[in-house]
Amino acid sequence: MSRPVYEVKAEFFKVLAHATRIQIVETLRHGPRAVSHIAEQIGVGGSALSQHLAALRRAGIVTSQRENRTVIYETADPRIFALLETAKQILTTSLEESQAVLHDLERLDFDADGPDPRDRI
Repeated sequence: MSRPVYEVKAEFFKVLAHATRIQIVETLRHGPRAVSHIAEQIGVGGSALSQHLAALRRAGIVTSQRENRTVIYETADPRIFALLETAKQILTTSLEESQAVLHDLERLDFDADGPDPRDRI
């Protein structure tokens, strides 16, 4: 029996739910990269990097190929960058809304104490 789509999606997002894996994918934004370049860019190496790359590969997010002694990684589907950009836009909107609420709260505090000293500027 096949798994429901929502479970498959959840597994996909679980793999992406790690900051190091997001960094790896972002590093691949400009094209295929050798493992050594990825390690240098994100500051993670050794077995930790290998485990993250393996998880991304199993999920079908990245692919790898060997060129002599060098392993090169690239994204399996460039739409992953659109997904990350959409997430960034959602987060930006959420933070902007939070800032607006914070600003309103600060104004309420000043209104209770008198005029907002920033209004004199």
